[in-house]
Amino acid sequence: MIIQRASCFRRALLTSLEKVGPRYFTAPAQTSAQSSTYRDYELRDIFDWDNLGFKLIQTDYMFMTRSSQNGNFEKGKLNPYGNIELSPSAGVLNYGQGLIEGTKAYRVDDGRIFLFRPQESGIRMQIGAKRMCMPYPSIQQFVDAVKLTTIANKRWIPPAGKGSLYIRPLLIGNGPILGIAPAPEYTFIVYACPVGNYLWNGTQPLTLYVEEEHHRATQGGAGGVKAITNYAPVIKAIQKAKERGYSDVLYLDSVNKKYIEEVSASNIFLVKGKNISTPVASGTILEGVTRKSIIDIAHDLEYQVEERLIEADELFSADEVFCTGTALGVAPVGSITYKNKRINYKVSSDLISEQLNSRLVAIQKGIIEDKRGWIIEIK
Repeated sequence: MIIQRASCFRRALLTSLEKVGPRYFTAPAQTSAQSSTYRDYELRDIFDWDNLGFKLIQTDYMFMTRSSQNGNFEKGKLNPYGNIELSPSAGVLNYGQGLIEGTKAYRVDDGRIFLFRPQESGIRMQIGAKRMCMPYPSIQQFVDAVKLTTIANKRWIPPAGKGSLYIRPLLIGNGPILGIAPAPEYTFIVYACPVGNYLWNGTQPLTLYVEEEHHRATQGGAGGVKAITNYAPVIKAIQKAKERGYSDVLYLDSVNKKYIEEVSASNIFLVKGKNISTPVASGTILEGVTRKSIIDIAHDLEYQVEERLIEADELFSADEVFCTGTALGVAPVGSITYKNKRINYKVSSDLISEQLNSRLVAIQKGIIEDKRGWIIEIK
């Protein structure tokens, strides 16, 4: 019975979207209140929201559109979540011409659904696309696709306080190409997945290891954009660190090998007194949306924030260290091991990182006023 109802729901949703015609890309269609309420109720009853973790869970729909010959993207549509077909000579498979993004949707206590700064992810995708010689959707197209994907997978958004819907936009060169050159065609995809805590050990503080052999990015490379090619090279270092009991890896710059840059998929901050420092994003560091948000919030709370070169030796004198990222949120660091020396940091409820995180979460959930237009309500 559940399978039959799911099939009917998918057909009804797609039919309703098709009836809207050209409008449905920029003005996502609503499903009937009765269907939406029923589907939400069904998942609340049968899904274990308390043990989500951060793993792939297949949802109902994904958005897809392709670029035309002039580089513009078609209006696109929702498809049932599933595999995509690629030529073995696709640019993304042969030369890594691809970008990823990430943003989240939250369900708040009164049932409303908020997106957090999806336009910033759209801007970052455009910056990355220019670096990778790829056409890209407009900011409005990007945000509308994220909205549409969120609405179509609304029943997968965890109840308030149980997690969020992680939304993953992809831009890939799917066109076939033999020589090293831009692919002749591109696909923009958005899919979603309910997630809980990013860390395998729940809410425990991070334990980091400073990697001195392998580097995440080099000057002149693509470390400052969210290219898919930035992530596979760090897997070896992460595996080595986790085998030794660490949460993740903190990388040094590849030239001087003494300045900290970022963790595998998150930015890092050091606290000394009332001063907060984070490595300057100079081309090798990804400017995270959460990073930018925390810097603004820290200024609001009258902390001094510096974006600068930070020597690894400063880790020994820091009062507090924390990391930020879309998937991670704001996470305190309990210890960092550098040159075989373990540096322990205080972990308590009065940390500056906890104060910043509380303000960020309150904005994301609509508890305090959003004065910067970071929140988009999904209706």
